Amino acid sequence: MGSNLTWHDAAVNVNDYRKKNGHHSGVLWLTGLSGSGKSTIANLVNKQLFQKGLQTYLLDGDNIRQGLNNDLGFSAEDRKENIRRIGEVAKLFADSGSIVLTAFISPYQEDRDQVRKLFNQGEFLEVHVDCPVEECEKRDPKGLYEKARKGEIKGFTGVDAPYEAPVSPELRLESGSLDEQACADRLVAFLIEKGWVKG
Repeated sequence: MGSNLTWHDAAVNVNDYRKKNGHHSGVLWLTGLSGSGKSTIANLVNKQLFQKGLQTYLLDGDNIRQGLNNDLGFSAEDRKENIRRIGEVAKLFADSGSIVLTAFISPYQEDRDQVRKLFNQGEFLEVHVDCPVEECEKRDPKGLYEKARKGEIKGFTGVDAPYEAPVSPELRLESGSLDEQACADRLVAFLIEKGWVKG
């Protein structure tokens, strides 16, 4: 980082945006294995919140890797940088008064904890979309597990790369036994319980 940089405080801050929008802002960080339902659940929640008239934005792993992070691969180092960048982008959206939904495998607890440190208490909610790898592999919506088992994909989370499940997430969604709509409804109810949005 350059030594000639100066932080400029904005005339309009996050509390101003929250007052204008009429709701809290922060990040819902959905983490889980490929095929666990993260993206579908995040989309369903985003739609429900949007229909309530709330200011929201969805950051999805595959989409971000086609733009902002198209220079990154899937090594441990690149995964770390991927999550670091997403955390910074999510922070910008949250500071603008938005409820940000992110759907990323984000397999390493250390990386998720680093993102959490960007936010004030109560602005970062880690949501574990918990689905057994056997079930994810049965679903295999993109055919990635099959390719990984054949050795066509190296370093695939849940096959030959680790997934560190959250130790104490704010919410766990059992997407192996609950359908995606039920998981989305549970997450919206949780936001109401937390006072982020009105019922």
